[in-house]
Amino acid sequence: MGVKQVLRAMDAFPRAEEHLLQKTKSGAFVSIVGLVIMSTLFLHELSYYLNTITVHQMAVDLRRGETLPIHINMTFPSLPCDVLSVDAIDMSGKHEVDLDTNIWKLRLNSDGHITGTEYLSDLEEKEHKHDDHKDHHDDSDNKTHMQGFDQDAENLIKKVKQALAHGEGCRVYGVLDVQRVAGNFHISVHGLNIFVAQMIFGGTTHVNVSHIIHDLSFGPKYPGGHNPLDGTERILRGASGTFKYYIKIVPTEYRYLSKEVLPTNQFSVSEYFSPINEFDRTWPAVYFLYDLSPITVTIREERRNFLHFITRLCAVLGGTFALTGFQVLQIQQVSCSNTRLLNHPSAFLITG
Repeated sequence: MGVKQVLRAMDAFPRAEEHLLQKTKSGAFVSIVGLVIMSTLFLHELSYYLNTITVHQMAVDLRRGETLPIHINMTFPSLPCDVLSVDAIDMSGKHEVDLDTNIWKLRLNSDGHITGTEYLSDLEEKEHKHDDHKDHHDDSDNKTHMQGFDQDAENLIKKVKQALAHGEGCRVYGVLDVQRVAGNFHISVHGLNIFVAQMIFGGTTHVNVSHIIHDLSFGPKYPGGHNPLDGTERILRGASGTFKYYIKIVPTEYRYLSKEVLPTNQFSVSEYFSPINEFDRTWPAVYFLYDLSPITVTIREERRNFLHFITRLCAVLGGTFALTGFQVLQIQQVSCSNTRLLNHPSAFLITG
């Protein structure tokens, strides 16, 4: 036996001669359906392979001495910009002398349209104290008793009352860079002298701290990231009060396929509302109290293994090809059987 005969004997896919093959319309239909199925499965597997996946890993956060960026974008529809202030407090007890702020205020009319812009220069840096806003107003009381109202205070009172009468609001936005330790910041009327605030609002229960949080984040956004406070609306219809948002920040690194690393943070939040009555000495405010998790999360983009893609592709395409080939073979066998039956002499019955 020659080499060619040996190779032919090892052929696992013998083919019938051309004159033994019979092509039918039904077989062509099955073939077309099979091609459509195989094309669809191929595109699906290719899309599955090209799409990136993300892998999450956790480790102890070892970073030190960095700052924490706080991106703020909020609207206070019932408070003019002249009375709003942002107070940042470092819970470590140290004075934040190097706090870098870039906060702006946009004046809004009753329809929510922007009518003016100003830089927020009344940002206050404080050490952590218990009930610090009470201490602030107590200091303001003493100063007012000693100095009394001046012309600036009277002009401010008149200006703010007119703004309130016209339904003016304020939008606060920008970036607040703080030390990477637990702390809080709040937006309120605490920057006002207490007697000036009394002349403007007539009491703590008349300070409407209704607000809309358009964006609040602790770092740049990353693919698939979600900030739970974005789009939050808290509109007061009755008595005023203080809103407190307790935020747990999780340091996060996002690693792209290009090996680029994006340092950021994600967070969870719970909120609490405390109503204020006319006998309370505290003034309504919106507090954001944040703490940092000791665990950091690394989100890494990855692409699926190419050999895995080839294996899945061969499985689905080969399976579809085999199934359609089996159906075509059955159709051809039925067609050949019918042909032989019709050509057999006993298939014709002659009646007289």
